[in-house]
Amino acid sequence: MHPYNRLPSSGHSTPSPPPSPLRSPRLRHSRSKGARFTQAQQPPRSFPQRLAWLILSVLLRRQGIFLFAPLIYISGMLLYMGTVSFDVVPVINHRPAPGSVYRSPQLLAKLRSEMDADNTSTDAISTIWKHSYKGGQWKPCINNSSGGLPESNGYIYVEANGGLNQQRTSICNAVAVAGYLNATLVIPNFHFHSIWRDPSKFSEIYDEEYFIKTLENDVRIVNKIPEYIMERFDHNMTNVYNFRIKAWSSIQYYKDMVLPRLLEELVIRISPFANRLSFDAPPAVQRLRCLANYKALRFANPILSLGDILVARMRERSASNGGKYISVHLRFEEDMVAFSCCIFDGGHKELEDMKAAREKGWKGKFTKPGRVIRPGAIRINGKCPMTPLEVGLMLRGMGFDNSTFIYLASGKIYDAERNMAPLLEMFPNLLTKEMLASPDELSPFKNFSSRMAAIDYTVCLHSEVFVTTQGGNFPHFLMGHRRYLYGGHSKTIRPDKRKLALLFDNPAIGWKNFKRQMLSMRSHSDSKGFDLKRPNDSIYTFPCPDCMCFTNKSNDTKSSLAS
Repeated sequence: MHPYNRLPSSGHSTPSPPPSPLRSPRLRHSRSKGARFTQAQQPPRSFPQRLAWLILSVLLRRQGIFLFAPLIYISGMLLYMGTVSFDVVPVINHRPAPGSVYRSPQLLAKLRSEMDADNTSTDAISTIWKHSYKGGQWKPCINNSSGGLPESNGYIYVEANGGLNQQRTSICNAVAVAGYLNATLVIPNFHFHSIWRDPSKFSEIYDEEYFIKTLENDVRIVNKIPEYIMERFDHNMTNVYNFRIKAWSSIQYYKDMVLPRLLEELVIRISPFANRLSFDAPPAVQRLRCLANYKALRFANPILSLGDILVARMRERSASNGGKYISVHLRFEEDMVAFSCCIFDGGHKELEDMKAAREKGWKGKFTKPGRVIRPGAIRINGKCPMTPLEVGLMLRGMGFDNSTFIYLASGKIYDAERNMAPLLEMFPNLLTKEMLASPDELSPFKNFSSRMAAIDYTVCLHSEVFVTTQGGNFPHFLMGHRRYLYGGHSKTIRPDKRKLALLFDNPAIGWKNFKRQMLSMRSHSDSKGFDLKRPNDSIYTFPCPDCMCFTNKSNDTKSSLAS
C-alpha cells in the first residue's frame, strides 16, 4: 500500500518513487572508519586558514558576489596607488633611432684629421661626368610656328604667385592655356607674397619685349586689356569673373569649362594660377610650355648683364681648374629652417628663434590643436635642410679638395657667422654674389628677392657641377634648363638625404668608408643625369623627350662622311 500523499491532488493518487537501495554495511563501515582516521591525522587549522576557508565558503555559496569582483579590484588598486610614491619608479631612456639626431659636428671632428691628410683625390671636377646616353645625344628641337593666328576668343589675365620659379611655372602654363584656347594672354601680374616680399613686375625680371616677340606666331600677348572691354567692369579687375581652378587640372577642363565663359565674357581672370595645369598634356600644349620656358623667357638686361659678369669672374678665379666651378644651392635661411621643424645644434636660442619665425611667417599653422611635430622622423626621412657643415663634409667625401672653387647660391644664412665657419674652412675658395660683385653693382637688386634669385640662377646655370641640397622650384627648373643646354644631362649632384642622415649619425664610421659612400652617391647622380620624363613628371625638370630630340651618333657620323 502506498504511503499517504499530503500534497493536494486532482482526484488521482500519485505513487511515490521507490526508495533508494541501502548501501552495503561493509562499505559504510569502511568509509566511516577512513574518515575517522583522516580526522585524527589532520593537524588543527590556524586562524588565518579558518578565516580564508570561511570567506571562500561564503563566496562559493553566494556566487553573485563575483559580479562585484572587478569593482573590488579597482578599488583596491586605487587605494594602493594612493599609498605608493611614484618617484621611485625607474625612468626608461629610449635610445634615439639612427639618423634622428643632428650629430654632424661630432662626425666632422672625428674625421677631420684623416680628411685633411687624404691626398688620394683626383681632379674630381674634370672627371665627374662619365656617363653618356645610349649611343647618341639629345638636342633642343623646339620650333616656332610660322603662320598667322586666327581671331582671338578673348583675354586671359592670370596672377602668378610664389617666388621666382613658381611664378615661372605660372607664366609658362598661362602661355600653354592661352595658346590652346586661342586666347590673348595679358602679361601676368606678380602677386606680392609675405614671405618673398618682392614687388617686382614682369618687365623688371624678364625681357618683356623679347617674350612677346618670340611667341608672336604662337600666342597673342598684350600689356593690358583694351579700354572698351574694361569699361564694362568699371576699369576694375576685381569685377572681372575669377575662375577658382583646382590644382593640376587637365587641359580638357579648360576647354570644357573655361572657354565657354571666355567666349561669353571676352575676358576672365584666374587667380591664383600656380600649378593649375596638369604636367601631362597633349604634344601641342607641351610644345608651348617648352617654347615659353626655354626660349621666350629671358631675364631682363640688368639681371642678365650682372649674371654674365659674375660667371666670367668665377671662370677667371677657377682658371687653374680650366675655368670650371661648382655651384651649390644652399637652403639654410631662417624661414627654411623654421618651416622644416628640424632641430640642429643651436640650443635654446635656436628653438626660440624658430618658434618666433614660424609664428611670424605661418601664424598658427604649426600650433594647431592635435598637430604633432616629430623632428627625429623628419630627419630620418631626409626632409631636413642640409647645414653648411654637412655640405662641406659631403663634397670633400666626393673627392673635391680644398682648392675647388664654389659659388654659393643662397639667401641670408641663419646664424651665418657660426654655421658658415666649417664650410669656409673646408673650402676657402667659396664665393657668393656679394663677394664677387661690388656694392654698387648689387644695389639695384639688393631689396628684391626674385631679382637676386635670378642672378644666382644665371651663375648656377653655367657651372660645371650644380649641387642641390633641398627640394623646391629653384633646383628643379635649373636641372631642366641644364639638361636643355648640356645634351640632356643635368650635371647635377642630388644627394640621397635619407642615407646621409644615417651616415652623419654614425659615430663608428671611418673616413675611407664615408668617402666610399660619397663617391657611390656621386656616381649615382651621374647615371641619373639623363632621366627622361615619365607620367606626372614636370616638363620643366625633364625636357626630354618633349622639348628635345634624340640623335643617333652613327647617323651623325654617316651624314658627316657623306658631306
